[in-house]
Amino acid sequence: MLGATAHAVGWPLPRGGSQKIGDALASHLRSLGGEIRTGERVHAIDELPNARAYVFDVTPRQLERIAGDRLPGGYRRALLGYRYGPGVFKVDYALDGPVPWRARECLRAGTVHVGGTLDEIAAGEEAVGRGEHPERPFVLVAQQSLFDATRAPAGKHTLWAYCHVPNGSTVDMTARIEAQIERFAPGFRERIIARHVMDTRWLESHNESYVGGDISAGSHQGLQLLARPMIRWDPYSTPARDVYICSAATPPGGGVHGMCGYNAARSALRRANW
Repeated sequence: MLGATAHAVGWPLPRGGSQKIGDALASHLRSLGGEIRTGERVHAIDELPNARAYVFDVTPRQLERIAGDRLPGGYRRALLGYRYGPGVFKVDYALDGPVPWRARECLRAGTVHVGGTLDEIAAGEEAVGRGEHPERPFVLVAQQSLFDATRAPAGKHTLWAYCHVPNGSTVDMTARIEAQIERFAPGFRERIIARHVMDTRWLESHNESYVGGDISAGSHQGLQLLARPMIRWDPYSTPARDVYICSAATPPGGGVHGMCGYNAARSALRRANW
């Protein structure tokens, strides 16, 4: 889904930062009479007010814990057997200028995939799959401030970059990420003013659904590419008629497209005969 969208229209970015997407969605929900509560951790479904449908944007591990005995044992075991994929190691940068890419095309690209040859990229990702940390990781780099002046002071730039690492990794990949960028943009290191590092532990502490740093809500290998979170005619529904799951652990998987939530909402409406 993400790949198809990116290749069709490019890699879009919201002016003013990604928070603008959340702000727009929240504004629309409130205009429809919806209410948003934040800062409240839900440990069990019984803590929630009575409702005709509960739609959870969590991965199977959290759904099993929150819904608990509302779900039959076999379904709960299937949720606990769900496989998570590689984690990510991410760095946010403040830069004294744009990245000095050798390739002119990269100087005007919102997103740059840094990996060298196809064989190098494959070798790096295969190493992660074996539980190793590649010396030359495949790095995703986003340089939105080239197109959105609100993201940095005049003349300065922001940048983020991440690479895949084994799930739950505690290895610091900062030097390897910067070496990869420096390889294709000599002088990059001299432009770094400050950096903020996020390993898999930080990511999971920030969002419990990022299990082991997996930002895609589960492995996309094997049957889980399509059968997410398990083989089921309606993957958004559960055996409990009022409980639904709408995270990227459901089709069509990871990506900023909103289709998991859209499909889960349609499932809830259809099942409740609304």
